[in-house]
Amino acid sequence: MGYWAKLKSSNWAFPTAVLSLYGFFANCRIAEPFLAPYLIGPYKNISEEVVTNYLFPIWTYSYLAFLFPVFLLTDFLRYKPLIILQGLFLVSNYVLLCFAPGLLAMVFLEITYAVATATEVAYFSYIYSVIPLENYQKATGYLRSAALFGYTFGAGLGQVLVSSAGLDYFYINAMTLGVVSVAFLTSFWLPMPQRSLFFKGRTTAVLDRQSQQEVPGRTDRPDETAAGAVDASSGKQKMERNDNAGCCSRKNVLSAGHLLWKSFRESYSSRHLIYWSLWWALATAGYTQIINYIQLMWDHIEPSATSSVYNGGVEAACSLVGAAAAFSVGYIKVNWSVWGELALGLFSAAGAGAVFLIVLTSNIWACYAGYALFKSCYMLLITITTFQIAANLSMECYALTFGINTFVALCLQTIMTLIFVDGATLGLDIVTQFFIYGIYHAVISVLFLIRGTYTACTKRSTTEPPDSLQKENMVEVIYEEPF
Repeated sequence: MGYWAKLKSSNWAFPTAVLSLYGFFANCRIAEPFLAPYLIGPYKNISEEVVTNYLFPIWTYSYLAFLFPVFLLTDFLRYKPLIILQGLFLVSNYVLLCFAPGLLAMVFLEITYAVATATEVAYFSYIYSVIPLENYQKATGYLRSAALFGYTFGAGLGQVLVSSAGLDYFYINAMTLGVVSVAFLTSFWLPMPQRSLFFKGRTTAVLDRQSQQEVPGRTDRPDETAAGAVDASSGKQKMERNDNAGCCSRKNVLSAGHLLWKSFRESYSSRHLIYWSLWWALATAGYTQIINYIQLMWDHIEPSATSSVYNGGVEAACSLVGAAAAFSVGYIKVNWSVWGELALGLFSAAGAGAVFLIVLTSNIWACYAGYALFKSCYMLLITITTFQIAANLSMECYALTFGINTFVALCLQTIMTLIFVDGATLGLDIVTQFFIYGIYHAVISVLFLIRGTYTACTKRSTTEPPDSLQKENMVEVIYEEPF
């Protein structure tokens, strides 16, 4: 009891611990690597063509529709309600998977899953509104690790249950329903933040400035997570009520819009940042498209109805390999301002080659290897891109830039889905789709090889390292399912 009270009184350990628990259980989706075999199999009995050309595109369109409104709503409602909403929709998804028959129910499932995916921004943004600045690095590392470990553990456990215990896919989904229900209940323990990035009332901003001046590194905290704030709680609560009363005022909305525009201009004022953001958007669009449809490619090469399925084991192994590749970035002593764009081109070329291997092989293990290589290259490069962008931006610009880059990536992904995947247009088969994705990544690699070669030749190797290198050893493991 003493340890629990001490944890709750901490100004950062308690919210970080609770959110890490939530991240673990929310990502420990045991059945996710086996979604395509479950939909195609006897329980749902949906054809591969319908899943590929009709059902899965619904998630992409819905995700695009929800992402930007949810991004603004997340900040406006101060994160916690959106985290609770994500937990609720994850529960509803597996209720539908387990108990709802028919194609219409699966259409509704894709829409609700799009909401759950869009609200992931709240998971990674929440912690910055409730902990001091000096704890950002530790907290972010814990959250990334919790999400990664949850996904890896869930995928590995699913593989063991399917291969060794011979457990039916239905029971795997039922177990996942129980796990995400724990995540949903855990979300209620999170302290409610008292500030947001953009929708700040006047009193909240004053409190922020006072706390920064009087106690460096300290931020306003909820009463239940900051025992030291009890003496001043009455006055702060009164000011907070006044702040909440005016948060929806026209003046505050206009102020938020002005701050968003100012942050946008700052984020894309540098040509260097624009190039990194361009790679982010282009590569993430192709990456998300591939991880969304890879299970169908595996099922095409070796049908799950007649063969053993190792999707869970492959996903778990890929996550660990990709995480190791991303983690290694922090120990590579490279002047990324000179060689970074060339690295984007080289590793994008390796990723394109991996996609072509997936397309051209008829051996499932070669296909698995190609997927592992592709995912590792992406995780390595997205880590470099992340800290290159974040190192040069304030927190407001950091969040906005990542949100805009993800939105642009989703727009590109939606265009690809609409043209190549949707049955109402070309409705291409899965092999042809992946061949096009290989060409797409090859084009990205060529563009950045040209740009990177030009940058490396024009910049002197003796140039003073930029400020971003100071954060080189602060890179966390980046793990992204569809944001």
